[in-house]
Amino acid sequence: MPKYFITIAGNIGVGKSTLTDLLSQKLGWKPVYEAVEENPYLTDFYLDMNRWAFQSQAFFLSRRLRQHHQLLKIPDDVIQDRSVYEDAEVFARNLYQRGYMSRRDWNTYCELYEILSQLLKPPHFVVYLRASVPTLIRRISQRGRAYERQISPDYLEQLNELYDEWAAGFRLCPVLTVETDNLDYVQHDEHLDQITLRLLDRLHGREYLELG
Repeated sequence: MPKYFITIAGNIGVGKSTLTDLLSQKLGWKPVYEAVEENPYLTDFYLDMNRWAFQSQAFFLSRRLRQHHQLLKIPDDVIQDRSVYEDAEVFARNLYQRGYMSRRDWNTYCELYEILSQLLKPPHFVVYLRASVPTLIRRISQRGRAYERQISPDYLEQLNELYDEWAAGFRLCPVLTVETDNLDYVQHDEHLDQITLRLLDRLHGREYLELG
């Protein structure tokens, strides 16, 4: 098990990969990134969610479980971009609630997730990045991924609601919530310093305040 295993959580476009990269450089920890580009169903999923929801989420689940298992073997401190818990309890749940995944597929997915996730040790800490839908849309547009152009504001808003519920009820490890609408840790070093300080304070058992 790594000395420290930290997960950066949050909605599409909130800045997880960027913060993972910056924190890994600042702290000297090993970054572990989300394998988004490798999902062979992703482009089809955004074009026809009803048809490809289960396949896309099953792929993400298998890759995330494998990644989680492998990084537990790393002796270094680790920062992970998105967790297996979010895939199941936010994204797959959202697809089911919106009618894109059938009850049969949802039950099959949940059974796989519940059995396999119980075998994994959780991270030491989760940093949950939040942002309003307009901020998410702006950031998604700026990074220019073609398959994300079909994402609707309504879809992002429901994900935000599920993320808030998930973070509030997550009990496997502590969660630090960071409001990012008014934070720019790429352009302003002091914003990155704020997040780093709160993270290290919490890891070392010191009191902290939620950011934002």
